[in-house]
This record gives sequence, structure tokens and C-alpha cells, in this order.
Amino acid sequence: MEQKRRLAIFDVDGTIFRSSLFIQLTEALIDAGLFPQEARRAYEREHKKWLEREGDYQAYVDAMVRTFRKHLKGVAYAEFADIAEQVVDTQWKRVYRYTRDMLTDLAERDYYLLAISHSPKTILDFFCPRLGFHKVYGTVFALGPHDRFTGEVVDEHIIANKANIIKRVIEKETFSLTHSIGVGDTESDIPFLEMVQTPICFNPNQKLYRHARRNEWKVVVERKDVVYDIN
Repeated sequence: MEQKRRLAIFDVDGTIFRSSLFIQLTEALIDAGLFPQEARRAYEREHKKWLEREGDYQAYVDAMVRTFRKHLKGVAYAEFADIAEQVVDTQWKRVYRYTRDMLTDLAERDYYLLAISHSPKTILDFFCPRLGFHKVYGTVFALGPHDRFTGEVVDEHIIANKANIIKRVIEKETFSLTHSIGVGDTESDIPFLEMVQTPICFNPNQKLYRHARRNEWKVVVERKDVVYDIN
């Protein structure tokens, strides 16, 4: 009987990468002229409110997502991928020490490392292999004639709920959720964190933190060069 491999599942933005690959990519696309300069106006108000702690981070991201999808239509995939690769080349080491070291340790213990993110899969495919991930799931945008984006998302209902991805992986591959580990930072990670044996909430937002406390999940915070294990 084939032995099932242990699984470790990570969110990426804010969990490994110390920012958001999606945000960095969107800004780079504007700087490169693939998106118009005025695109920033659609989310700068929410960004300012978040920076001044008067607004919600998710509201800022949601505004940026709407802008991204609006202006992605018609962009050539090759140009998009070039910008994504440039972002990763310059920023891939900007990661949290805790999760970076955790990935190294898990790889040495022969865990299968799986990344699940709502960021575009194109940029994740450049970023995640550098951290040792075996497979990555992200948002896939449809291509039309001449390899230009249509603005539509492929299988959006699947990636919207990260637990759906885990179910698909378990069905197709030889993995076990026994001794499985999951790491996330927001409430969107709750569905897959509920599936693993050891859920870890890393630098959680308020909604995830409250859920973690109710369910006695491990909470870890990294601030500057100190890691706090909150029990």
C-alpha cells in the first residue's frame, strides 16, 4: 500500500510575503504603462483610509481588485508575465522569517508544500518555487485571441473557497491530512485551516484572531525581529 505524504498548506500574501504580491503587481503594471495612471484613483481613497487606520484593509484590496479586473482586459499575457517576473526578481526575499524558516524545516521533513492564494497565478508561479513549494494555486485569468486577457476569471467559484482546493488535491493525489499543517492570516483562510490537523494563524487580522481564540488555534505574531507565540 502506497504511503500517503504529509501536507503543509500556506497562504502567501501577508503570511509569507511581507506585503501582497497582487498589490505590488498592480502598482508595477501602472508604473509600466500597461494600466493607465488614473487607475490608482479608484483605490487611493481606501488606501489612505487604511494607512490612517480609519478604514478596512479588505476594503482597500477589494477596490484594487475591481480596478485590476477592469484594466486587465486586452493586456497581452507576455507583457503581463514580464512585469510579474520583474516584481518577484526584486522582492522575493521580502518574506517573514518565521514562515520562511518553517518552510525549510518542513521540506527537510519531507512535507509536500502547497501554496494557495487569491493573487494571480502568474506571479505566484514565479514566487513560490523560490521558496520550495511543490505546487501553487492562484487566480487564473482567461485569455482570448492573440493571448490577451479577457478580464474573466477561470473557475472563480473554486479558488474563492480555499477548502475546495484542498478537497480537489486530496481526491487527485496521495496525501494525508494526518499531521497536516496550515498557515494563514485572514478569515478567508478559515475554510482550509479547519481542515488541517495543526492550524496556525500567523499575524492574523481581527476576524481570524477571534476565530482562533474560540477554537484554541495557535497564534503567532512576528514583529521586527521578534516572534511571539500567543497561546
